[in-house]
Amino acid sequence: MTDEERSELEATLGHRFHRSEDLEHALTHRSLSNNGAGIDNERLEFLGDRVLGLVASEHLCRLFPDWEAGDLSRGLARLVSATAIHSAASRLSLGRYLRLGPGEEKTGGREKKRLLADAYEAIVGAIYLDAGLEAAVRFLRRTLIDPALSNQVGKLALASTDYKSALQEWVQRRSLSPVEYRVGSESGPDHQKTFEVEVWHENERLSVSSGRSKKEAEQAAAQLALKTLEFRAKSIGGMS
Repeated sequence: MTDEERSELEATLGHRFHRSEDLEHALTHRSLSNNGAGIDNERLEFLGDRVLGLVASEHLCRLFPDWEAGDLSRGLARLVSATAIHSAASRLSLGRYLRLGPGEEKTGGREKKRLLADAYEAIVGAIYLDAGLEAAVRFLRRTLIDPALSNQVGKLALASTDYKSALQEWVQRRSLSPVEYRVGSESGPDHQKTFEVEVWHENERLSVSSGRSKKEAEQAAAQLALKTLEFRAKSIGGMS
């Protein structure tokens, strides 16, 4: 990276590094490191991911004081999802500055979602090491958190409950087999159908619900199934 490119990127990031090598490390993919170019960005990405989780969690706790822990977990998952981080990285044009090996260059590594998201988190880690938590907070607020919550639509999207995802997370955390959604019946004319969906888990029907679309019925059935599983877990004093 030339001095001009570094200055250009630092202006975009809103942070001037005391140690310019930290910025280069944050942008170095292991495909280049494996070719003898030195340190890659995986350690910084690891650190940045933890800093991001802390900062975003605190922000959600302050922004939504009435949310329970489950609501906060789902909101955090959306706020720091790979898609959200990739969008932030794209707005910063990080792909232009990635340091890649020949193989990644040939296969379009500069536009790969995972590489860009990792580089963004690595930059968070580098800023944290370079100037502390407050500098990392300012960067995250400006480039990721504030854009995601800049209007009421963004807040509502973050607060909306995805019961299918919540149910999936619940069984995954307990190393249980995944649930299955089955359409039990369809009724009504084509322009006004009603769908009945069942949720099955380990050969047991946990719930059944209906809706104007399969998606609506699945969400309602997932909500009922989640309540059933949580009630059972609390009853036996385990797994909750």
